[in-house]
Amino acid sequence: MSKLEKNDLIDWFVSGEKPREDWKIGTEHEKFVFHEDSFKRVGYFGKSGISELFNKLAEKNKWEKILENNNTIALRDHTGASISLEPGGQLELSGKPLENLHQTCKETGLHLKMMKDVMSELGLSMIGLGYDPKWSRSDQNWMPKGRYEIMKNYMPKVGNLGLDMMLRTCTIQVNLDYFSEQDMVHKFQISLALQSVATALFANSPFIEGQASGYLSSRAMVWTDTDSDRTGVPGIVFDPNFGYESWLNYILQVPMYFIYREGKYIDISGQSFVDFMDGKLRGFEGQYPTMKDWEDHITVAFPEVRLKQYLEMRGADGGPWNIICALPALWVGLLYDDESQAEAYDLAKPIMSKDVLEGGRLSASKLALGGKIGEISIEHLANEMLRISSSGLERRNVLDHKGMDERQFLDPLFRILQNKETGAEKLIKKYNTTWNKNVNKIFTENSY
Repeated sequence: MSKLEKNDLIDWFVSGEKPREDWKIGTEHEKFVFHEDSFKRVGYFGKSGISELFNKLAEKNKWEKILENNNTIALRDHTGASISLEPGGQLELSGKPLENLHQTCKETGLHLKMMKDVMSELGLSMIGLGYDPKWSRSDQNWMPKGRYEIMKNYMPKVGNLGLDMMLRTCTIQVNLDYFSEQDMVHKFQISLALQSVATALFANSPFIEGQASGYLSSRAMVWTDTDSDRTGVPGIVFDPNFGYESWLNYILQVPMYFIYREGKYIDISGQSFVDFMDGKLRGFEGQYPTMKDWEDHITVAFPEVRLKQYLEMRGADGGPWNIICALPALWVGLLYDDESQAEAYDLAKPIMSKDVLEGGRLSASKLALGGKIGEISIEHLANEMLRISSSGLERRNVLDHKGMDERQFLDPLFRILQNKETGAEKLIKKYNTTWNKNVNKIFTENSY
């Protein structure tokens, strides 16, 4: 096997380029799973555990089981969609890359039906929130995945809240394509600059351990104290000469977690992928990484936007079912139409600064639409983003069987702006009134 060179890794990014007609939309969403009788999060083993849930889902729906040490840790169907397992038992649907938002919403609805059919047999339910509203870190159940054990041991060395990120957060994410290096740069800069606006619009996690946390997105707050080597705003994205090579250099500086050999994850946390490429990885001297090692490594960087062979938007809280399709709609409208993309760039340009955006992250996590990015109100940016996105979706003019275009999926976001009330603020209002500060009500009223 030939030694991996930097040019091979740059070529890996180049191979992600796609002509416009082949652009797809990949949507991912995580949910908390809980026992309906106790509201407790679900462990892996035992009665009505994740293992039993996975086995029943696979049997009923003919999904393939993905095993690690004889434990089912994910399911995959023939289309390429998968259901995977986050560290605290959160379940994530990684959807098939689809052509339009109507297909995305259909996929999401079918997934919900499939999950509810099996969960009802086991006395389980799911809820979409950015942060576990009730249970402490020590109440959580770790899932039996080797990479999570390594991360669990490493996280406390580099931040105070990394374990909470792993165990107690959920997100919605969309993955989008690019056709050239310049198109990638443009999309990356826009989406990184505006990511905290999405955080604000989708803020839906105001509770920690049964109390109001003081943040409208507790999930976003946790990410600000997880591991500064691999999270937040990579300032290099705004450099005048930014491109594949400078992004590669950033990823190469992210400390490694593991390598995977003979079915096992081996802890090499904190070591350098550059050393690995030079045959100097401690304990594995003279050995060189494969392309699979590279693909594993790039998954351990967690910035607000991440480039793999597509761009991942990573700023939103998990939320109710009717808002899942709104996230891909927001970004598709902004980035998959030339006129919208140009207008979004002009909107984002004044805040394209690492320092400004890091401050914006904190402001969005605490105040959502009431916050600021630099001197600009997040509410203003959100109104402009939605206007631009809506126009982009109108120009795409992709119609469903009723003749409606994709703008319909932005409706929940327009309502948030019209009412000046995020999902988090709705929850706090109920908590302080009809719920009488009993956070258990969130499970009975807001589960899927």
